[in-house]
Amino acid sequence: MTIKIIDLFAGIGGIRLGFEAHGCECVFSSEWDADAQKMYEANYGDRPHGDITQIPPEDIPDHDILLGGFPCQPFSILGKSLGFADTRGTLFFNIEEILRVKKPYAFMLENVKQLRSHDRGQTLLVIQEKLEALGYFVHLKVLNALDFGLPQKRERIIIIGFKEDIKFSFPTPLGFHQTLSQILESDDEIDPSYFATEKIVSNRLEKIKKTYLIPSIWHENKGGNISALPYSCALRAGASYNYLLVNGKRRLTSREMLRLQGFPDNFKIVVSYQAMRKLTGNSVAVPVINAVADKMMEAIQKRQLIKINREHKQLSILEAIEV
Repeated sequence: MTIKIIDLFAGIGGIRLGFEAHGCECVFSSEWDADAQKMYEANYGDRPHGDITQIPPEDIPDHDILLGGFPCQPFSILGKSLGFADTRGTLFFNIEEILRVKKPYAFMLENVKQLRSHDRGQTLLVIQEKLEALGYFVHLKVLNALDFGLPQKRERIIIIGFKEDIKFSFPTPLGFHQTLSQILESDDEIDPSYFATEKIVSNRLEKIKKTYLIPSIWHENKGGNISALPYSCALRAGASYNYLLVNGKRRLTSREMLRLQGFPDNFKIVVSYQAMRKLTGNSVAVPVINAVADKMMEAIQKRQLIKINREHKQLSILEAIEV
């Protein structure tokens, strides 16, 4: 039986890509950004529906797994006004409503690592309580793209839920990642417009405190300190134009940014460079999602239900049941 997924806050489809690698079929997607819609349609053949807040849950097709990298910014409003007593008025509420109405067997949500500490942990606590109130058994963990083969330090919280208390474990780190030389294009083939000005390059060289390797990606933090690392810091949608510089000299190309997120080289680019900076910064690390999807498929296929034998106070594992 083919597992059906829906792709919410879909971006350019990185989450979908990770789950389709395991035979899942996407039956619905939603994304409001026009550039993301263009990229999505060019690569998957279907254009995502628009603003999820305008789509009644009843109109969404039945599915087995809900997927979504939902924004968390609206929770700051709740923190000031409602003390997280409710999730209405936030985009998480739309996920909550879809889960309540459609009752998929499982979900996977992705968000920034800082969600753990937002409002001293109250935001995540409310999210978990809301999901558990819907009857889901929730698992969560922060995973780093650097641990799953990509030369990018990108930490994201993954929240997973199942309708049953099945045996599930998050993927373990691989212990290695690609080198930048496997990701980067040759400077000789890069358009001159990607290179920073002499003033910027000179300024970075003056600030660098340590010896550095080639290739490396230079990152300037808010304090003005420069780090030159054999991997990239996390791509960011709203970062300054020279936030990351290859060898302290040039900006990443659109293809390099896609590679840093684990997208294949046949992934089509149909929007501007400026749009790609935003879209890749908002995207997910595909190998991380792929690894999570693999563990979810394994858990669902086995469906090893653990129940408490109240009479004997022992745990018994039911036989695996086919989906």
